[in-house]
Amino acid sequence: MAPRHVGDADPEPPSVDPWQAVSYLLAGVLFYGGLGWLADRWLGTTFLVALGIVFGAGLGIYLVMKRFGAPSASDE
Repeated sequence: MAPRHVGDADPEPPSVDPWQAVSYLLAGVLFYGGLGWLADRWLGTTFLVALGIVFGAGLGIYLVMKRFGAPSASDE
């Protein structure tokens, strides 16, 4: 097998694992929801946990679309 060079294209795209997509979504919701909960406790508010959950879900969806979404220019 010939050695790979830095500029060589990968002949096989990475396999799509649905659990990886779920983990992106869950991690975003848990992390930013947790930050919102901590900020609520610290500031004495009640709405930051909801904002953290929504922001985390949105960021998780963005990461899933970025990672598993449209094929890159090298795939076409």
